[in-house]
Amino acid sequence: MFDQFDALLLARIQFAFTVSFHFFFPAFSIGLASYLAVLEGLWLKTGKQVYLDLFKYWIKIFAIAFAMGVVSGIVMSYQFGTNWSVFSDVAGPVIGPLMAYEVLTAFFLEAGFLGVMLFGMSKVGKKLHFTATLMVALGTFVSAFWILSVNSWMQTPVGHVMGENGQFLPGDSWWDIVFNPSFPYRLVHTVMAAYLTTAFVVGGVGAWHLLKDRSNQHARTMFSMAMWMAALVTPLQIFAGDLHGLNTLEHQPAKVMAMEGHYDSHPDGAPLILFGIPDSESKTVRYAIEIPQLSSLILKHDLEAPLAGLDTIPDDKEPPVGMVFWSFRIMVGIGFAMLGIGLWSLYARIRGRLYDAPWLHRAALVMAPSGFAAVLAGWITTEVGRQPYVIYGLLRTADAASPLDAPAVAVSLLAFILVYFTVFGVGVWYILRLMTKPPQTADIGAQHDETGPIRSAGITPGPAQNLGAEGGFADAEEES
Repeated sequence: MFDQFDALLLARIQFAFTVSFHFFFPAFSIGLASYLAVLEGLWLKTGKQVYLDLFKYWIKIFAIAFAMGVVSGIVMSYQFGTNWSVFSDVAGPVIGPLMAYEVLTAFFLEAGFLGVMLFGMSKVGKKLHFTATLMVALGTFVSAFWILSVNSWMQTPVGHVMGENGQFLPGDSWWDIVFNPSFPYRLVHTVMAAYLTTAFVVGGVGAWHLLKDRSNQHARTMFSMAMWMAALVTPLQIFAGDLHGLNTLEHQPAKVMAMEGHYDSHPDGAPLILFGIPDSESKTVRYAIEIPQLSSLILKHDLEAPLAGLDTIPDDKEPPVGMVFWSFRIMVGIGFAMLGIGLWSLYARIRGRLYDAPWLHRAALVMAPSGFAAVLAGWITTEVGRQPYVIYGLLRTADAASPLDAPAVAVSLLAFILVYFTVFGVGVWYILRLMTKPPQTADIGAQHDETGPIRSAGITPGPAQNLGAEGGFADAEEES
């Protein structure tokens, strides 16, 4: 029995490790693909050289991040058969088709147009190339759609029937499974998180180059676009997160109890615990700093609304409170820090000092990786808060694992750690190296690089391009 427990723990650590690594790359590539589409669209509309330069700059980074995301995602699929064969057997009739839809739609869409996007600028017309960029951006969204539908069904399983052999089988309508109760909230929250992750990376890179040269027009354009995203999307993300929390309270109340640190029920209004140390043995939050009744106001929109606590949940059905409690606060704290940067940038923009605010640039540089930390903290909140179930309320994680010995899982876990930190570490290092180099401006009529000669694609330089670098920069500064 002890060996089985060790194998289960190691299998959970292995999946958590690989999915955490994987999650970083889609969170970046989803937003970056859309950013590339915006840059190319602005270039085609305005003819400004700065947008083409930035497109060429970020497409190299996108290619590397996209490739690492694909490779790390394939590895995860194999674990369903090796470490989680029971889960694959009983849930396969439901999740298998959904994951197949992701391959048949998103993966084929991305694979079909990615080559044109990366290498086809010198071989196809500018409209077709822009279409390819849009299709890749759409493909990243469609991929997120299906994967999040699978995950959301595991969180809020509906639309299925139980077979005689204990399998989950699709019911009368697949739409009930796909659009399960938590899916719309999780999709909006996750996609906006991806956009903000990309925005703060772009803003951090722009800030890095602004600190070196405040007149760098490429850096100005990057920073301006990123700060608009931070200022406009972060409040929407906070609002979407609140709606997602209310949905979670309805369908997964134990998760919200752990997030809030509510060991006890509060019949006359629950406090909002800002900080503290959860102690599951004594069923209390030590050294709690709290605001009376504010949790009831947030979750029930009523100061005196009663909220149930973990004292209403059997001990063997409680999620690990400490991890969920702190990961939730990390996610929320980063979200409000993003909002602060966005508001700060608005203030600087109104004063005409967006590019002459070194402390804002330093803060944006520090916040560059914040999106990755936020999405990881959000994933931990979602997945650990679902425990002890892999399919919420229906299939326990302990009952979903393969009958493996602990040494076998431990060896594969060590291999993953070594390979991931080596291979993906090199990839991340190379991406950071590319980011430290400023975008380059080239003569568009004689330009030859990874994308080939631009003029041979039938692209005619616009007025701003004919002005040369200085004229193009002046026009782009007015635009941004």
